[in-house]
Amino acid sequence: MNKYGILYSVGVGPGDPQLMTLKAVETIGRCPVVASPRTRSGEMLALDIARGASDLGGKTVLPLDFAMAHDRERRRRDHERAADAIEAHLKAGRDVAMLNLGDVSIYASCGYVRELISQRGYESVMIPGVTSFCAVAARLDTSLTEPDEPLHIIPGGAWSTEKALELPGVKVLMKTGRSLPEVVETLAKHGCLDTSAMVADCGLPTERVYRDLSSVPDDPGYFVTIVVKDRSADKAAD
Repeated sequence: MNKYGILYSVGVGPGDPQLMTLKAVETIGRCPVVASPRTRSGEMLALDIARGASDLGGKTVLPLDFAMAHDRERRRRDHERAADAIEAHLKAGRDVAMLNLGDVSIYASCGYVRELISQRGYESVMIPGVTSFCAVAARLDTSLTEPDEPLHIIPGGAWSTEKALELPGVKVLMKTGRSLPEVVETLAKHGCLDTSAMVADCGLPTERVYRDLSSVPDDPGYFVTIVVKDRSADKAAD
């Protein structure tokens, strides 16, 4: 009876290879196949991060092409193709480390592929990683929560900024780069500019920190995270 390989979904953190966990490095080290998302331009950022902490020599690199599109059917086809490519290695008895930026349970594209692989009867293991918003908070030298205060993680495009700002507690606005001018305008309208800060490309060589959102670029890139503190908490403390 053939022994099938195991799929490991591995979080590689937000960008800095030093933020990869020991377990992530060890898992990648013993998997003969490393699967990584690939952009349309051919860039594999998760692979580049892993390469900074792991020796990938002699491993099979499996690019996974995911369309960053709102078309659900197109995304489904991409996930099916990725699952097919990974399954070929699992069926041959080879373990696969599928890399994911940040953590594998937070808005992770690898989650859809992992579900498909599990449905096909293969063993799957999740290896958590440092989340981008926790790394952003550390870079800003700030806490994301206070006692009894909620924390809201808002993905770009999922909610309106207006609706997000109605929530109590701290708001983390993720991947807001494409609509940054509108987001900043809304923050200003609600008097939140002085309680907000932003990091672009956290942990990457291109990292930029903005503590004053009144002077941010219109197009800072895709990986943009804004932390909005709750002004009502400041008032309660006065």
